[in-house]
Amino acid sequence: MDSGRLRRAYEEVLAEIDAGGFGPPPEGQLSAEQIVAHLAANDELMVEATEAVLAGSPYAYYDLETIHRPQVDALVAQYGGLDGLAALLRGTSQKLCTLTDRLGLAAETPVDTHLREGYDLNVDEPLPWGRTLDLHATVHLPKHLAQLRLLRTP
Repeated sequence: MDSGRLRRAYEEVLAEIDAGGFGPPPEGQLSAEQIVAHLAANDELMVEATEAVLAGSPYAYYDLETIHRPQVDALVAQYGGLDGLAALLRGTSQKLCTLTDRLGLAAETPVDTHLREGYDLNVDEPLPWGRTLDLHATVHLPKHLAQLRLLRTP
């Protein structure tokens, strides 16, 4: 499996983060720092799943956006703001892309997948792992890119 699409999606997100200039989020929404921490935490889950697929081990993938807020807030505190979180995301995304390039035919391995992206996407079934990675590149990362753009102050 080629990580080209995934790499391009991360490049867009990271360019937006590097541009900076984010204001506070609307009530009940994530801040720029929390969005980046969420993406890095999610990358770690996807790295674990990809490593399991490569090792031939069973794995279930859960996008825990709504239930891992304490982990996200802890990462924000630990990495000291947007610059540290951007560095973390660069590392986690690079690791995920490198593993993705190694998948080959293993990308067809079914993985129990549980995703919710608002009204746009609701998956609660086994999917080929490559399909889940594709959804990450085409739905999940663009969603958070749009959130970051909305947080940009004029």
